Amino acid sequence: MISDRKFYYCIVFMYNSAKNKRESNYSTNDWLSWIFPRVVILTLSQLLVNLFLNVNNGGRFEWHTPGVLTLLAISAILAPFLIRLSLSIRVALAFILAFSPILIGEIAGDQLGWFERVSSENWLIWIERLLWNGTYPLFPWLFFSILGTIIFDLSDFPKARDAVIAIGLFTTFTTIVYSLVSERIWALTNGDAILTFFPASMPFLLVSGTIVILVMRILEGDELTGGNPRFGEKINIIEPAGRLSLTIYVCHFAVLGLVAIIVQEMPRLDVIPAFIFTIGHTIIWIPLAQMHEKNKIRISLENLIRIQSGR
Repeated sequence: MISDRKFYYCIVFMYNSAKNKRESNYSTNDWLSWIFPRVVILTLSQLLVNLFLNVNNGGRFEWHTPGVLTLLAISAILAPFLIRLSLSIRVALAFILAFSPILIGEIAGDQLGWFERVSSENWLIWIERLLWNGTYPLFPWLFFSILGTIIFDLSDFPKARDAVIAIGLFTTFTTIVYSLVSERIWALTNGDAILTFFPASMPFLLVSGTIVILVMRILEGDELTGGNPRFGEKINIIEPAGRLSLTIYVCHFAVLGLVAIIVQEMPRLDVIPAFIFTIGHTIIWIPLAQMHEKNKIRISLENLIRIQSGR
């Protein structure tokens, strides 16, 4: 569920930026200048990720595979329209998208294996992967785009947001009970389980969305009512990494791609060494991001987007 949280946070930042632009009475040309660099850089970043961890070098992606950054590019295109929709309309859209795995049925590709899901022999199949049966297809993953805008706007209504969390926790508990009663596995990356990531099932969307909101609520503490965040300034250590999330996302795939080349002829790592490598690889980006910010290094994808947007 790490990827859906990253996607959610990126959407919140993008939505906030789009709202600020609307309040500045952006013209059509201004909006195009805001959208175009994001779409181009996010799409090219997806291409880089695919090349870094390409199947030909022991990786997991075809070079042309649509992915989470492609989805963010689409979200950037939709952002100026989303900020003009009322909260009630966005809530309705979120419900429709949450149920879209049921609505689209078999075209979500339940039977597809991983390497089928990341391949596309022609442009029609590529569009299918982008829209409903890829790794992060528009349906249903656009749910998180809508959810991000809703939670952002509910920040002024903490009681309403807490009610959403309560409903989400009840839904999560219900899925666990159903898993026990039906003797089905609760969660798998793919396969026969209540929660599946590929393709994203309706219970997965609801549960992962609840966890994202809950984590943000816990970290927030009393900040919205004039108090302090839950852990005060202790979590400031990770803020530079948050401001470099796109750059870190792309760079970490460069590291993984190098590792894939090195180990592709070697036996798979045991659980404990693999776990240690994963945790270490995650944590190391925090001090690197701090060094990047402290030394005022301007080389980053985020800064490139700002420059190309004329900011």
